[in-house]
Amino acid sequence: MNFEYNETINNYRDKLNRFFDAHIYPNEKEVDAFHHDPNNLWKNWGGLEELKAKAKTEGLWNLFLPKAYGDLSSGLTNLEYAPLAEIMGRVRWSSEVFNCSPPDTGNMEVLAKYGTSEHQEKWLRPLMNGEIRSAFLMTEPEVASSDATNIETSIKLDGDEYVINGRKWWSSGAMNPNCKISIVMGKTDPTAPRHQQQSMILVPMDTPGLKVLRPLSVFGYYDSPEGHAEVLLDNVRVPKENLLLGEGRGFEIAQGRLGPGRIHHCMRLIGMAQRALELMSKRSGERIAFGRHIKDFSSVRQDIALSRCEIEQARLLTLSAADKMDKKGNKEAKDLIAMIKVVAPNMALRVIDRAIQIHGGKGVSGDTPLASFWAGARTLRLADGPDEVHMSQLGKNTIKQYL
Repeated sequence: MNFEYNETINNYRDKLNRFFDAHIYPNEKEVDAFHHDPNNLWKNWGGLEELKAKAKTEGLWNLFLPKAYGDLSSGLTNLEYAPLAEIMGRVRWSSEVFNCSPPDTGNMEVLAKYGTSEHQEKWLRPLMNGEIRSAFLMTEPEVASSDATNIETSIKLDGDEYVINGRKWWSSGAMNPNCKISIVMGKTDPTAPRHQQQSMILVPMDTPGLKVLRPLSVFGYYDSPEGHAEVLLDNVRVPKENLLLGEGRGFEIAQGRLGPGRIHHCMRLIGMAQRALELMSKRSGERIAFGRHIKDFSSVRQDIALSRCEIEQARLLTLSAADKMDKKGNKEAKDLIAMIKVVAPNMALRVIDRAIQIHGGKGVSGDTPLASFWAGARTLRLADGPDEVHMSQLGKNTIKQYL
């Protein structure tokens, strides 16, 4: 394996870093202050569209979709996209500027891979143009959704329409004022074999019966303007043509969607951790305690050294998983994806925690991105499958190799 960045990647990295220096970092505090103001809940920061237009003009747009998608793709592989997503992870809201933010990336990939030409014209095109946002409705409050066979939402055919009933939560993106379309997972046939009961269907957010009940906070953060909503689906009716791929194909679609989504999270987590390392290194040279800079204390040096080791290990595992996705496909790369989905959030949490400790009281305040980073990383030990589910399946697959 050769993970040296090629000329294409280095050119994109240079462009992206210059864009961050010129447009992202200078606006970081203003954007954070805007979204922390309760008066601005579920509103987009006024300068967002201008930054999106600049990114599009500079060719830093829709970088996430692998080149196997032809004209829809920017031409990058998963391996080439990894260091770019890492840069985006350094500022949590920045991915939207480049139209590379979840859950839209996963939903766009679903529509590109499984949608009809009508679906793509109506929903994929405006999503890829950054004109609208989307949501993914899978998790439910009444069941352990880490086992997706538990999902209870019903999707029943009635003439030329499907009727949907259920309650979802942690529906990321559903609070965004520009959210126009959702992908809903539910059961079309509860009597079928376990993994053929589920289907996925497109539900516009303005469909009668779809009610956003409330936003859910994450460690006190509302993650405005995207948010994480609890959503009621009460006799929601959509045309039968809105069903994706066919009845009973929900798990198949989920596996195609969640593999890339999981590794994209890990790519951004590397960026979070890398920035935390840089911030703690700088802070250690600024603070004086007991008569000397804290950078001169052995324990601080060890924390910084260990953080650097752990970041590099996780980075290489991320690149390895991305490389296998490119060469062998997402299914063949599933064990590596599971490994990094366990490793990256836990690594980031450790590194961010050390950075907070070295910053002292400032580390838990809003004066640095560290507290927000920690909340995001901790959430990702649950999102897209909790650690335990990935480790159980990874352990099972590993044991099989040696029996």
